[in-house]
Amino acid sequence: MKLSRRTRAIAAVTGAASIAIIAAGCAPSSDSGSSDGKVELTVATFNDFGYTDELLQEYMDANPNVKVVQNVAATSNDARANYFQKLGKKGLADVEAIEVDWLPEVMQYSDLLAPVPEDLNDRWLDWKTEAATDADGNLIGYGTDIGPEGVCYRSDLFAAAGLPTDREEVAKLLDGDWAKYFEVGAQYTAATGNAFFDSAGGTYQGMINQVDAAYEDPESGDITATENAEVEDIYNQVLDASATQSAHLGQWSDDWMAGLSNGAFATMLCPGWMLGVISGNAEDVTTWDIANTFPNGGGNWGGSYLTVPANGANVEEAQKLADWLTAPEQQVKAFENAGTFPSQNDALTSDTLLGSTNEYFNNAPVGQILTDRANAVTVAPFKGQFYFQVNDAMQKALTRVEDGTQDKKASWDQWVSEVEAIG
Repeated sequence: MKLSRRTRAIAAVTGAASIAIIAAGCAPSSDSGSSDGKVELTVATFNDFGYTDELLQEYMDANPNVKVVQNVAATSNDARANYFQKLGKKGLADVEAIEVDWLPEVMQYSDLLAPVPEDLNDRWLDWKTEAATDADGNLIGYGTDIGPEGVCYRSDLFAAAGLPTDREEVAKLLDGDWAKYFEVGAQYTAATGNAFFDSAGGTYQGMINQVDAAYEDPESGDITATENAEVEDIYNQVLDASATQSAHLGQWSDDWMAGLSNGAFATMLCPGWMLGVISGNAEDVTTWDIANTFPNGGGNWGGSYLTVPANGANVEEAQKLADWLTAPEQQVKAFENAGTFPSQNDALTSDTLLGSTNEYFNNAPVGQILTDRANAVTVAPFKGQFYFQVNDAMQKALTRVEDGTQDKKASWDQWVSEVEAIG
């Protein structure tokens, strides 16, 4: 596999007692060091980056002068709000994770971030580096993961519906477009009376990530979302299916987390980073698996970077930590910990990665599956300055329909009004 081909195929897009896990924004970046005389570095992440206590302890063992504290936000929205509230001021961590969907906003303030040392610029996939390089040629983000997607499913729930359970057979069953995915969903719900997928919002995200320019004109940057027929078609298609096939559980809600273990839905779209979310919230379930397929061929959902605020108290030490966390060895370890699929060139050729299996997912060959899924992606969607705001408004529009607050048309009309106000 030649990496030069991969760079154009993947969509742009996402312990030790001394390590404290606390809520994002509760601990400011350290001013001078910890009470024991060590340099204290704070790392702010969200969801699950795969940075376990054991992994961070490796860095502290190799750098005895450093103490690392990880702050974990519950969602990327929480992390984003904290990031933009404090960027250029005080209170951010020494190393701050950002999600690719808000990268265009971050790039407007690239002068407030310490550039990645130039000798590291060739470390990542070309598109990963290009997206985080500003007009002055400064790379401002250390690439972490990308999000090639498969379909995760509960084999016991498939069996109850009379559907295949073997992952290769499930891949054949679901092979095709979104209409085929929803057709199988209709079969499942007819047989069981239960939900096929988790939410309209999560499914919509997989669909919209296959559109070249969903919300903005790549040339002018103007918002075109409300005039894009593809957006309206996807909105209608997913909500039509949602009426009978969705569990109506907003992603990251308590009920959604519980649904991962209580059988509330049989399938969900699965970027690599979602594997750790499932296994972490459904520890006792033994029937989750992942199929090497995705509607319309391939899709990338998510991906992140580490950034170093330029006004931090320990910029040089923070850069060293960000460098180490995104080196190939650590990217592979993070993948094994949480399914965060590497963006680092050397990691992508690693025998450890390609041969990786996931015991929780019934020893699925997740390294090979996600590599195949990455190679299947053909669209790199444009995500400009307003992408996050428009998409967040869309997610709320979908939720209003699923929770019965509004009907499909009324919620669409409100979304149109909200989008028009953004630009």
